[in-house]
Amino acid sequence: MTAERILAAFPRLSALVVGDICLDRWCTYDPAETDLSRETGIPRIGVVSTQITPGAGGTVANNLAALGAGRVAVLGVTGDDGFGFELGRALRSRGIEPDLLITTADVQTFTYTKIINGKSGVEDRPRLDFINTQPLAPDVERAMIERLNANAGEFDVIFVSDQAETSAGGAVTEGVRQWLAQWRTAYPDKIVWVDSRMRADRFRKAIVKPNLQEAEECCRRLFSRVDFEALRRHIDTDLLFVTHGERGVLVVEPGSESWVETRPVENPVDICGAGDSFSAGAGLALAATRLPVAAARMGNLVASVTIMKKGTGTASPDEVLAAEKRLQV
Repeated sequence: MTAERILAAFPRLSALVVGDICLDRWCTYDPAETDLSRETGIPRIGVVSTQITPGAGGTVANNLAALGAGRVAVLGVTGDDGFGFELGRALRSRGIEPDLLITTADVQTFTYTKIINGKSGVEDRPRLDFINTQPLAPDVERAMIERLNANAGEFDVIFVSDQAETSAGGAVTEGVRQWLAQWRTAYPDKIVWVDSRMRADRFRKAIVKPNLQEAEECCRRLFSRVDFEALRRHIDTDLLFVTHGERGVLVVEPGSESWVETRPVENPVDICGAGDSFSAGAGLALAATRLPVAAARMGNLVASVTIMKKGTGTASPDEVLAAEKRLQV
């Protein structure tokens, strides 16, 4: 099936992104303004401009909206702080519904701040991350599950973004994982698409998309060997997508594996967010076609566009069609 036919179906689809909805801040500084602080003697970084974009699950949502999905909403947890306000505004400006976000003073908004040298254009200072190291409070977890119960049925696809790199995790708690497994059992035709940086093996019933490193780490932790079919059975899913960067994607189904090759892109600008853009394209395509290989091919095309953009870029339908023609995949 051609990309054009698949893309034409996207406006009829609705998607909910659940989990770690973050804020990305790109702060550009002027090296000429790096003076010593009078109070401490420590060199200051003189930021002259700041750009903000939704990050983590917000990047998935941003890509879904750019691809033309008919409705995109997010469900997660933000702090009662300025970064949370900025995140809500950034989501609305991209046509993404932020109304299901839970705001609480118990957490701070999950935020990545990247410091860019205005002269070289290079990120050359330590990244400043605002993270949460405590588990989600029980009342906030209950609110997450209540909002899932009340709203999940309205959407064709649920994307789960489990990106917190702390041992406590983020918005995707064990209770949320259990709810997702039960819901998928009750509604097997609904698509639940999971991207989990550290905990892919803890999900059940859902379609899971680890990258190669994440999948191998799960396998070694569980079986002391790399066995993607065993990982698929452990998750109890019909589909496992293992992305291999610029080489392609391995699609693991019961009794079979399919290799979906892509063509390497020369001189990629920024691979940050490539996995999120793959998920957006592949998840929507799977909802539109129910064809795993066609879905993987669409995900590859979307990612091939976004890696040519600085930061967590997106791909429009026209850019995807141009990539299909250029790469001939």
